[in-house]
Amino acid sequence: MDVKLLAVVAALTVVTYSPLSEAKPISLVERCYCRATVNSIPKGLIRELRFLHTPNCPFQVIAKLKSNKEVCLNPEMRWLQNYLKNAISKMKKSKKAN
Repeated sequence: MDVKLLAVVAALTVVTYSPLSEAKPISLVERCYCRATVNSIPKGLIRELRFLHTPNCPFQVIAKLKSNKEVCLNPEMRWLQNYLKNAISKMKKSKKAN
């Protein structure tokens, strides 16, 4: 039997029986959800807000619209900053009450 053929068969056997990895590729792990943000959107179109804070990405705000479309909001928008301040102050008040 040819040595090259034997090497190919051995390599295919190792690849075939090696366990598959459950980890995501690095390029997918480090990718941020929000790549572009919207600077203005009417508050009436928003159904819910989600906040993501991941180690490799800046603070991200995802708005689910009434049309079920998701858009990333600029966290520096004035109304969003006020919303976050009010939510934090309500959380602090409720912790003090307990």
